[in-house]
Amino acid sequence: MKPIVLTAVALLAMATPAAAQDHQHDQGAENPDPAMADSMEAMDHSAMDHGSMDHSTHGALDLPMAGDTSPPLTPTDWAADQIHDPAAMNAARQALFRSTRDTISHIILLDQLEWRAHKGGDAIAWGGKAWVGGDIDRLMIRTEGEALVHGPVEKAEIRALWSHAVGPYANLELGIRYDVRPEPNRSYATVGIDAMLPYWIEAEGALFLSDKGDMLGRVELSHDMRLTNALILQPRAELNLAAQDIAEQSIGAGLSDAEFGLRLRYAPDPAFGPYIGVNWERKFGETARIALAEGEHRSTTSLVAGVRFWF
Repeated sequence: MKPIVLTAVALLAMATPAAAQDHQHDQGAENPDPAMADSMEAMDHSAMDHGSMDHSTHGALDLPMAGDTSPPLTPTDWAADQIHDPAAMNAARQALFRSTRDTISHIILLDQLEWRAHKGGDAIAWGGKAWVGGDIDRLMIRTEGEALVHGPVEKAEIRALWSHAVGPYANLELGIRYDVRPEPNRSYATVGIDAMLPYWIEAEGALFLSDKGDMLGRVELSHDMRLTNALILQPRAELNLAAQDIAEQSIGAGLSDAEFGLRLRYAPDPAFGPYIGVNWERKFGETARIALAEGEHRSTTSLVAGVRFWF
């Protein structure tokens, strides 16, 4: 008898939760929760029009692949042409050039005026230019040289040039050069280029043909590296070359001499700036052999202090 009673009690216990669950579902159907009802209605796919659904966007997003986009425009000398109509900008530039072509201005720039201290005796060196004219054509004077503090002027030259703009960043220079020192004096026909290279590197190159038929060449490079608004580091290089030996001036063919300098300038005012630095000069090839034979040094290292100004 007892097994029958236990079996009946177990069956009754199992049926009670099921009935409770059915009762809860019935209550939910009779009195649904409004939020749940809205959710269930949104999820009712039976009323949806599956034919109007756009399945084309399923899967990967339609993003541009590498190499599909157009390359950027090639940079030109005129950045405004990337934004505005190039023809209109060219007309505006021509009008500006015509308006400024006849404007006369001038400047005197002493790029180097410095004291050089070295073993062979202290010296004063200079280098600068002055010009008057417009944006296209100018008359220009260039000069550079070096003189011993307690001795003679070792080298000094002056050039009178006509400068003509041949591009936004380049000027052609034609004229004459006269060497005051060393002796014997020489006069040269001069043709050169003054240009601004990429990364704001200032470059000057010139060829000189003397009245004796001697051919010389010179290349100068410099770059102002702005460390702060007022502190500027300037590396500078000058190379001199000769097409033939010039015994009268102790110059050998080929690369005759070079000069490298590094100067730190303090210029809160762009028109005036004192500086300090170091300068190294070296003779090469036949020029160096002639210097040694005459009792001179092939190379000289100098500490320099000077000032750069313009007005």
